[in-house]
Amino acid sequence: MKFIIGKNRATYSLTEPLEQLVSPDNVVRRIDLFVESLDLAPLGFKMDFSENGRPAYHPKVLLKLFIYGYLNSIRSSRVLEKECSRNIEAMWLIEGLKPDHNTISNFRRDNSKGIGRVFQETVKLAARFDLIGADLVAGDSTKLRAQNSKKNNFNEKKISRHLERINNKLAAYERDLAEADGDNKVQIEAKIKQQEVRKAGYEAMTAQLKDSGESQISTTDPESRLLITRNNITEVGYNVQTSVDAKHNLLIDFKVTNENDSNAMGGMLRRAKTILKNDAFTGIYDKGYHTGSQFEYAQKLGIKVLVSIPAVSSHAPDTAYDVANFSYDKEADHYICPAQEILSTNGRNYTKGNGKSNIQVKHYKTRACLSCAFFAKCTQNKAGRLIERSQYSEVIAENAVRMEINLALYLRRQAIVEHPYGIIKRQWGFYYIMTKKTIKRASADVGLMAVAFNLCRIFNILDPVVLGNYLKSIFSTFWALMTDFACFYRRYFVLCKVA
Repeated sequence: MKFIIGKNRATYSLTEPLEQLVSPDNVVRRIDLFVESLDLAPLGFKMDFSENGRPAYHPKVLLKLFIYGYLNSIRSSRVLEKECSRNIEAMWLIEGLKPDHNTISNFRRDNSKGIGRVFQETVKLAARFDLIGADLVAGDSTKLRAQNSKKNNFNEKKISRHLERINNKLAAYERDLAEADGDNKVQIEAKIKQQEVRKAGYEAMTAQLKDSGESQISTTDPESRLLITRNNITEVGYNVQTSVDAKHNLLIDFKVTNENDSNAMGGMLRRAKTILKNDAFTGIYDKGYHTGSQFEYAQKLGIKVLVSIPAVSSHAPDTAYDVANFSYDKEADHYICPAQEILSTNGRNYTKGNGKSNIQVKHYKTRACLSCAFFAKCTQNKAGRLIERSQYSEVIAENAVRMEINLALYLRRQAIVEHPYGIIKRQWGFYYIMTKKTIKRASADVGLMAVAFNLCRIFNILDPVVLGNYLKSIFSTFWALMTDFACFYRRYFVLCKVA
């Protein structure tokens, strides 16, 4: 049987130039053009380095390497270091340079703001080619695990359990110590000292929680938090808020947080308004964003939102008497119940909440409840039915009306906003944050994910020749300006020297 035979290792050599080993349509050429078209100094990257010591790598070299790595599911600085020596595409992209893993890792660690602005440049590039529709934006969040185990995450309750166990152990050791002698006594004293050190550590955590007002402490990645991911499953991680334009499912904004979704919508809409430079778009969100204060803020921004309505948390004994079946008269400021009785208010506002997100509510009730034939169906409150109307009830009701009218539009939300998560988490395997020690560093990691995703989409949508010519034109213009500036600077320096 005939087989395809390989070449002799002893005589075969790669004699072709590196340029010829990378095909004209290879994606690394577009990565190269994109990064070369950027002026990194205004974006926040450090460009001035000391002349003493070993020369530094240009930020564009490391940015190209990271974008290439993330597009190929590689985030580890040590793996990227290896790729620089064995991967022809990477070797072509950074012109045969071989930065070590510390240099690579430090670039990501130290350039969170610059990486965020590079992401903004991908959005501008998409807008330049009319890939941003700017009329429908879907918002959602995704949880990414932190470099911090559940074991190293503590709240007040967990700390109390540990302290209780330590105190029980100390009591047992004290009893054993009273009966011990010789070597046994020394061993028990060592164990007591060990437990006292642990106790002091937990007591310090308790003091830290009280001083900071936080509910949790993470010891490995201090700004990560224990979050519910799905179905009451918890992970220590970060919550990444994202806004996605509906036209081509491109990311237009992201923000790494350690909080839940309830108060995130307003900020997402404000940033989207700035990015899109208009307020004529519709924002669509799931029920986790259904918060009265956020509806009010969206109204102030002039942005229409569609937010899924959560299920009713509590029902009347007979659901026919749920609050939804009571009609509100805005002019008279009263409710009419299904039995046609009027529930009125004394006009007072009552504060309701946990201190962080207090809201003002009015109470509505009627004396007719106690003699009503439907009392048992309506309420279990012995004093009669009481309805609370919050200061945000009107904007919440307006959203309910919009949802009813635009349900088909809202149903597009999941297909739009889940597209980036499907690529980033499922296809590329980025389920966790690579960095640790602050949200700022986590933002650099997520920023590179977002840059890679947007460039992947842009590269797939646009004709490579058209995109390449555009990026080359920016690159040529940029270097022409830089050359003119350098010539002017040299002439100015010479004139000053002569003078």
